[in-house]
Amino acid sequence: MARRERVMRMSVEQPLWRALAGYRVLTMLYAIGFFTTAWSGFARPWLAVAYYAVLFVWTLATLPKVSGAVSCTKGFLAADLTVALTGILLTPFADAHERVMDGGPTLPSIWTAGSVLAFAVKGGWRWAAVASTLVAVANLVERGTPARDTVHNVILVWVASIAIGYVVEVARASERTLARALEIEAATRERERLARDIHDSVLQVLAMVQRRGAVIGGEAAELGRMAGEQEVALRTLVSGGLVPVSRVSEDTAEGAVVRAVEEPEDDAPDVPVDLRALLAPYAGARVNLAEPGAPVPLAPAAARELAAAVGAALDNVRRHVGEDARAWILVEDEPDEVIVTVRDEGPGIPEGRLAEAEGEGRLGVALSIRGRLRDLGGTAELISVPGQGTEVELRAPKAPSTSMDTGSTARGKADR
Repeated sequence: MARRERVMRMSVEQPLWRALAGYRVLTMLYAIGFFTTAWSGFARPWLAVAYYAVLFVWTLATLPKVSGAVSCTKGFLAADLTVALTGILLTPFADAHERVMDGGPTLPSIWTAGSVLAFAVKGGWRWAAVASTLVAVANLVERGTPARDTVHNVILVWVASIAIGYVVEVARASERTLARALEIEAATRERERLARDIHDSVLQVLAMVQRRGAVIGGEAAELGRMAGEQEVALRTLVSGGLVPVSRVSEDTAEGAVVRAVEEPEDDAPDVPVDLRALLAPYAGARVNLAEPGAPVPLAPAAARELAAAVGAALDNVRRHVGEDARAWILVEDEPDEVIVTVRDEGPGIPEGRLAEAEGEGRLGVALSIRGRLRDLGGTAELISVPGQGTEVELRAPKAPSTSMDTGSTARGKADR
């Protein structure tokens, strides 16, 4: 069985949930331990004991709730924050007034920060800001006056929780970006595997059918011709590589920018495209395409116009030479220009025939070929010798022409 790759779900925030669970237990024990060392100074120690009993049971019972984002629901967060706020507001009734005014700790003490951090890990910095603001208000009410140490603690919790919330959002965005990259890599590997299998089986069978059909002749020859066409089409598809997804995703609010585009559109004219990809569909059993091994970059509009001119030349070959006529396309990538030559094996064009056809209103060569190259700032030269076929040489500059009309991609293809 072939080995396949799967992209498993990751969770970069899971360690934060485990750390939060440990923090809640440790800070609960700290608050209870601090009370046992100073219980004699409390005005109403029984009220503190009752609260710590609730805090102990609540902390241990809700450990599963802070094990992940799914289990940590909005209802739990609201109830958890209520436990923390209640402890802060009960402090003036349970502790001595002097110690409260001197900046003594509240009943939940630093356990309150765990409740706020749960908001940060679950919902990001906005949720953390709301929770920390409520805690700040409760601390000011408990103290009765905005003392310096109280304001200091409030600002510390507020800034820390918002910072952690923002880090969590960035981590989630990075996780999605990484997952998408792994999916693309897995898809690429799968396509390469399929390409190898197809090359080792289907393409070889089609090539054998083409050769055997040509030898046998008759209906078998026609079957061989069709098999040859399918072989070329399939080979072109397999060698084309993975087609990127045609989607653009930007999420700067969450700290990540992901871009994946299928091909440059008209609103991105400066991004070159590979001319070979536009000429590949013209290749077939009767049309041989010779191209460089490296990409042939051209501006999108120029590449489309040049490919359309090649298509017009091939249409003329089929129309005037015959459906079974053979043609050759040669692509040359020069430093300053791209040269595409289309040659056929037809009888050639009699001298003066092009001028006569243009006078009769047949503007296939004049518009569909020469007109396109003229708009690109290039040239189209037609060389034809009677009895020796026709050769069309298309030259397009790599630098876009200032007079180029990118909107004139649809021109009529008339007889030459």
